[in-house]
Amino acid sequence: MQKTASVKWSGGFKDGQGFISTQTGVLKEAPYGVKARFEDGPGTNPEELVGAAHASCFTMALSLQLESAGLKAESLETKSTVTLEKVGDGFSITACQLDLKAKIPGADQAAFDKAAQAAKEGCPVSKLFAGNAKITLNAELVS
Repeated sequence: MQKTASVKWSGGFKDGQGFISTQTGVLKEAPYGVKARFEDGPGTNPEELVGAAHASCFTMALSLQLESAGLKAESLETKSTVTLEKVGDGFSITACQLDLKAKIPGADQAAFDKAAQAAKEGCPVSKLFAGNAKITLNAELVS
């Protein structure tokens, strides 16, 4: 399987403006730029998009892990916080924090923890980060 995304950029680094589009059309010329990345300007940025990808990938992987354990989530809510830091002469994504609140009828803490850890380690976006960024998980099973 292959999926595509594309960007158009015009201008310099600080005064430039970019637009992101995805194959599915979910993003269609969504604006991004320096102000959205390093300030609180309008638009999106790569870290926000990576965070969305990681949260969605992890949550889908957890759903699969739970199903394999004979469990079905009533709700899974995951927030991803991606950390971009200056490292040497450039910037690097150094960490990704996943915060999960899960409502899973019939799940015990041990089964939940096992499924959450397996999802964290097994989701393709986590694997992409492996060795490059610290991935942490705060998983809460709520009743």
